[in-house]
Amino acid sequence: MNKFKILTYSFIFSAFALSSCNKNKTEVITENKSDSSKVIKDSATIIAEKEAAAKAEIASLPKIYNPEDNAEQKISEAVALAKKENKNVMIQAGGNWCIWCLRFNNYVQTTPKLKNLVDKNYVYYHLNYSPEVKNDKVFAKYGDPGKKFGYPVFIVLDQNGKQIHTQDSSVLEDGKGYSLEKVMKFFSDYAPKS
Repeated sequence: MNKFKILTYSFIFSAFALSSCNKNKTEVITENKSDSSKVIKDSATIIAEKEAAAKAEIASLPKIYNPEDNAEQKISEAVALAKKENKNVMIQAGGNWCIWCLRFNNYVQTTPKLKNLVDKNYVYYHLNYSPEVKNDKVFAKYGDPGKKFGYPVFIVLDQNGKQIHTQDSSVLEDGKGYSLEKVMKFFSDYAPKS
C-alpha cells in the first residue's frame, strides 16, 4: 500500500512539474516572440555602430599601400637594399581597405620595441591587394597566400629574394589588436641569422 501511495504522489508531482515547465516555456517563447523585433533592431543597430566605428578607424589610420606601385620592381629594390644592409625583406600584403592591415602597421610603428626590431632586421614593403590592383602575378610567385590566409599576410624573403616563410596574421592577433609577445617572436624568428 505504501508503494502505491508513493507512486501516486510521484505521478501527481511529476505531472504538476511538467505542466509548470510547459507553462514557463510558453511564456518564454511568447516573451521571445514579442521581443524578437526589438532584438533584431538592437542587433542591426549594433552592427551599424560597429561598421561606422570601423570606417572611422580606417579613416584615421595612415594609408600605407600604394596601388600604383610597380610591385615587382619595388620588391626587387627591397631585396637589393636588404642584401646591401644584411637584412631580410618583410612583405606585408593587404590593402588600405583592410582594417587589420592598417592596425598592424600602426601597432608596429607606434610600439618602439617592434619598430626597432623591424628597422634593425628588415626592409619592409607593403604589397597592395585591392579590387583595382590585385598584383596577381606577384602573389602567384609567392603561392597566393592571401587566398589561403586572408589579409594581412606576411611574406618573408632572405637577402637573396628567396621566400623563407609565409605568416598568417590571425595567429598574431589578441582581441581587436595584436599580441606584443607573438609579434616580437615572429619578427625575431625570421630576422637574418648573422
